[in-house]
Amino acid sequence: MFEKKELKKRSENLSEWYTDVVLKAQLADYAPVKGTMVIRPYGYAIWEKVQAIFNDMMKSAGVENAYFPLFIPHSLMDLEKEHVKGFSPELAVVTIGGGEKLKDPLIVRPTSETIMYAMYAKWIHSWRDLPLLMNQWNNVVRWEKRTYLFLRTTEFLWQEGHTCHATEKEAGEMVIRALDWYRQIYEDYYAMPVILGTKSETEKFAGAKTTYAIEALMPDGKALQGATSHNLGQNFSKPFEIKFQNKERKEEFVWQTSWGLSTRSLGGLFLTHGDDSGLILPPKIAPIQVVIVPIVKTESNTNVLFSYCQDIKEALTNGGVRVRFDDRSEPSVGRRFNEWEVKGVPLRFEIGEHEVKDRTVTIARRDTGKKKVFDRNRMLVETQKLLEEIQTHLFAKAKKFLEQHTHEVSSYDEFKKIMSSTRGFLRAFWCEDADCEVKIKEETKATTRCLPVDSKKEQGKCIRCGNPATHRWMFAQAY
Repeated sequence: MFEKKELKKRSENLSEWYTDVVLKAQLADYAPVKGTMVIRPYGYAIWEKVQAIFNDMMKSAGVENAYFPLFIPHSLMDLEKEHVKGFSPELAVVTIGGGEKLKDPLIVRPTSETIMYAMYAKWIHSWRDLPLLMNQWNNVVRWEKRTYLFLRTTEFLWQEGHTCHATEKEAGEMVIRALDWYRQIYEDYYAMPVILGTKSETEKFAGAKTTYAIEALMPDGKALQGATSHNLGQNFSKPFEIKFQNKERKEEFVWQTSWGLSTRSLGGLFLTHGDDSGLILPPKIAPIQVVIVPIVKTESNTNVLFSYCQDIKEALTNGGVRVRFDDRSEPSVGRRFNEWEVKGVPLRFEIGEHEVKDRTVTIARRDTGKKKVFDRNRMLVETQKLLEEIQTHLFAKAKKFLEQHTHEVSSYDEFKKIMSSTRGFLRAFWCEDADCEVKIKEETKATTRCLPVDSKKEQGKCIRCGNPATHRWMFAQAY
């Protein structure tokens, strides 16, 4: 397939390495349509893990999966003016169907609020119909001018949860619950520390009352918006007339939320963990946690060697470990080692005649490269222990990077200096004026990422204009 030397070096150019490793690890490939990609089986297997984990979280709270159409009548989008205005530059519109011009053009789904809420208005009548908790796994299309595998594509996969509640309090609780689910995905599974906070009025979701976001810091010092959770208030229920009769028999509009996590998160995962040899996948999210590579010296012992490897595979599988037995005769052992390193498999078992004879296994860690020999009887316990250690180590390493590249700044000169060099997250007072926000972006390429949820009200001066400010916002350059 390829040799290790062919992979571009992460230490020299992160962007080139990222594209190269996505292609060589067989995570995805470029599709014939500009700006789109094909997610290959290895990449999709990671997304399937995310789906399984997130489905468990949602279903524990009573959220049900459903599916809604890909096409949305333009007239529905027009019902919420702020929403359609926010998405207009990215819309793909179908004007001809079946050879005839459509009276009401169809929008290829950029997000599903409008098509779902038209149905919610039909289904909700009484307080007994609430809460309505629904999610869908689907694809969406947003016409991007600049694309980047996984991180920014014209079409991408995601989940979008949409809920309706009888009270504003219940909706607010749902928004925070979804946000914490995303935190768990990133920190507990992706081994990526994140910052939780609210978006500015300019940066919030079009049509939302409040937008909460998960923000992660990439190795190049740029921020990645990892997921969002929106309190929609009654901004959609009123134009879509989603009403219910309360217990006092009075008619009210529902309170709504929407929240989403996309395959963009996988791009953040791949960028965060890796080295010059390829990916390093956190064990909890890795499709293959252990690869067993037999080292054949003489053909006469192959059956015994393969039988020993198969026995180890079965023991690991029965112990809940995801295993691949690489019993290929080609390419060479060295090249197969390289392939699995590029793919980021957490542990590699090297098994040859010595291991069979001594009833041992030689285990190599992907994150540190260290090898150790374990007795066959201790193999499962030691494997599970190593997988936990790798998960913890990757998170600790990423957290240290985040802490080292998060700065509290008090002068605009310092702000600009950092943004033009190492970048990172900068905490600074901001007056919350939209014009000032635009100027900061023009002058430094940095945007307001969020107001961290743990921020306290303080008295200060805006980092740029010097006007009174009451909060330190998080700024960063972003993808």
